Amino acid sequence: MLDYASLQALAAVVREGSFERAARTLNVTPSAVSQRIRLLEERMGCALVVRGQPCEATDTGRRLCQHVDRVRLLEHELRGDLPALAPDEQAWVSVPVAVNADSLATWFTGAMTAFAAQAPVLLQLAVDDEGHTAEWLRSGAVLAAVTSVEQPAAGCNSRPLGAMRYVAAASPAFVARHFAQGVSASSLAAAPSLLFSAKDELQHRWVSRLCGHHVELPRHTLPSSQGFVVAGLAGMGWGLHPLGLVAGHLASGALVELVPNA
Repeated sequence: MLDYASLQALAAVVREGSFERAARTLNVTPSAVSQRIRLLEERMGCALVVRGQPCEATDTGRRLCQHVDRVRLLEHELRGDLPALAPDEQAWVSVPVAVNADSLATWFTGAMTAFAAQAPVLLQLAVDDEGHTAEWLRSGAVLAAVTSVEQPAAGCNSRPLGAMRYVAAASPAFVARHFAQGVSASSLAAAPSLLFSAKDELQHRWVSRLCGHHVELPRHTLPSSQGFVVAGLAGMGWGLHPLGLVAGHLASGALVELVPNA
């Protein structure tokens, strides 16, 4: 049998980032937390926590934390079916989720708020590119992910969530300055673009589809969906924006599409 008191101590240290904060959440002393983890490490024969600021799980420790999170979710589901099993005070269940920034800035906040209102869960969000969030799931770092990868990770189910429409847009002044002769491979190669991160391939895919070949884009890197919009409004560059974030600016004329309906 697994020692779930020790596993819960491990999960608390990783979640809270320190032995002291973990002890407060478990209502025990820091020395008790340290002893539980030491005994667990002796049993496993390897380190489970990298002691630091903050404390982090090793690969083995992360797998054990994932197991604890899954057990808590299963217990919550069972209590929903068998209310007599529910304690007077339900413990919070930590649910790590990987999500892309544009989903977080648009529809995901409403969805997670509705979910959290129905269950005693604490969502731990990790933000990454939609093409890479599935890797978090495969590694065991999260229990769920919003991803553009259709093939589910082993042991997981996938459910289509819909489509997010993007528009290539910039301020009218920026368009007049850089695209007065139209949008072409040469004009795109000379106009500053907005890139979320090095993992972001949206702009390159859009340009390749429009021009028929790869175009090297000068780019500003802005890892913020809202920052994209602000930079676009200020004339810093053109970018691919979620329509839900910029529909009002397009309607008012503060932003214009580079190639309508492209």
